[in-house]
Amino acid sequence: MLQGKHILLGITGSIAAYKAATLTRLLIKQGATVKIVMTPLAKEFITPVTLATLSKNTVLSEFFHHDDGSWNSHVELGLWADVFIIAPCTANSLAKMANGIADNLLLTSYLSVRCPVVIAPAMDMDMYAHKATQRNIATLQQDGVSFIEPPCGELASGLEGKGRMAEPEAITQWLSDFFDKKESLKKKILITAGPTYEAIDPVRFIGNYSSGKMGFAIAEEAANRGAEVILITGPVQITTTNPRITRIDVKSAQEMYEAALQHFPTVDGAILSAAVADFTPVTKHNIKIKEKQSLSVDLKPTPDIAQELGKIKKTEQVLAGFALETNNEFEHAKAKLEKKNFDFIVLNSLADKGAGFGYDTNKITIIKRTGDVIKYDLKSKKEVASDIISVFSSLS
Repeated sequence: MLQGKHILLGITGSIAAYKAATLTRLLIKQGATVKIVMTPLAKEFITPVTLATLSKNTVLSEFFHHDDGSWNSHVELGLWADVFIIAPCTANSLAKMANGIADNLLLTSYLSVRCPVVIAPAMDMDMYAHKATQRNIATLQQDGVSFIEPPCGELASGLEGKGRMAEPEAITQWLSDFFDKKESLKKKILITAGPTYEAIDPVRFIGNYSSGKMGFAIAEEAANRGAEVILITGPVQITTTNPRITRIDVKSAQEMYEAALQHFPTVDGAILSAAVADFTPVTKHNIKIKEKQSLSVDLKPTPDIAQELGKIKKTEQVLAGFALETNNEFEHAKAKLEKKNFDFIVLNSLADKGAGFGYDTNKITIIKRTGDVIKYDLKSKKEVASDIISVFSSLS
């Protein structure tokens, strides 16, 4: 799967930099074109001449060539690459990336690339386990960066533990699997995300705590696997620049209903992760309500998006939804699966710590119409999105 791929390899100042030579050879052997960018300190561990010979491309490290003043464009590197793999990546570079510091060509390239970014950390066990490093890793994962987890083994310090860079063969296999997965989902998918706001007056609304993180993670994962995504989202503070995602912003349940109904007939399936308000005010005031006494607001049900799509779903379409429950979770989710005509439902419970609204993690159980039940551990929402898309892909 690496044939013809453009791989930008970043190398930072770690003793594990010597492994970059083998990694470069393996990537080229798989048919990839490799360009290399190094931090200045990385040149103390392996020479640019060695890597240039292996990659058959000039190795870049400085912003400018001092002999003629020509500029090495990090923007062009970012546009060229299909993936940016940083191996090895030190704790220092991790920290700078997590905080947007751009004091060398590798870091400016990181801030410019539009392709997926993958990191293979390399550091001593105590540095890797330190709260600051783990916090930086969590930040980068939230930003969409993937990590190839370091294995346990003998470290340069002489200690035994977790922190050594993954072997070049494992990284090459990871990248091959990544592209295989990325280009496997040639589908058009509708995804809903975020809350809906049901206006009471021009400044007040009924809503919920949904951040939209889960829905956006699903949309990104689907797009990264090759799908064309229509993302219908309520009001959220999340951006997406993936060219395979067409974003439609709505506010109310009625607006989301109309958009979903319009686009559903054109897609291969839908994943409904939005937390749509169940009720909306009967009367929406055109001016701000001024009374400070007690106020009663009459409510009426909002359109049931899932049920309506379930009614018009074609045999070849896959429809999935979410159930966020607080009690009798499995029974409620199973009932919803049947009622809405879902092919599978994603159950998460507010009783599980780290799951539900606002978190960067989630713990889910997937229930299929066939009766199969798959339980997952607590994971990042990016990893959960991968699990959900894998199930969707297997049914589509």
